[in-house]
Amino acid sequence: MTELDARIAGAVSNNVDVANALAGLDRLAVFAAIDTWARPVLQQALCTVNRFDAENMAVIRLYSSDPVSYPPGGSKQKRGMPWGEHVLVQRRIYVGEGADAIRTSFDDHTAILGLGLQSVINVPVVVGDVCLGTVNFLMREPRIQDAHVNFARLAAYMAAPGFLA
Repeated sequence: MTELDARIAGAVSNNVDVANALAGLDRLAVFAAIDTWARPVLQQALCTVNRFDAENMAVIRLYSSDPVSYPPGGSKQKRGMPWGEHVLVQRRIYVGEGADAIRTSFDDHTAILGLGLQSVINVPVVVGDVCLGTVNFLMREPRIQDAHVNFARLAAYMAAPGFLA
């Protein structure tokens, strides 16, 4: 068993805080519990959760593990942006590895890179046929393994009740 496999097994068996947060349906508690639960596996330095405003093709931040750098309530316009088409419209996970991927995909790349973040997994959360938003995990390591992407997908979908609360 690899170190990553062991971290995944530990997280899967230790999901009590996430289950309790989901039972209470407190939006922020759900997002914070998922962020905490995913950290041993993904080792993210920043986790944000954004609601998708389809009418305005924008995302509005509901949760941030770093509210000073990325405060809740902040929004980003995604109309005409390749990232928005890929994640919000086509509803596909985006994996960005390295500083060039960050620069190419995000207007706020200077702030992201300034925090020492070098990779990202953005997971659209889709219920029925509606994209509710995204859960975003940003890491200091420049490379992401397939197991990280699969785990991020699971963690993000656990956040769906938080979007609906």
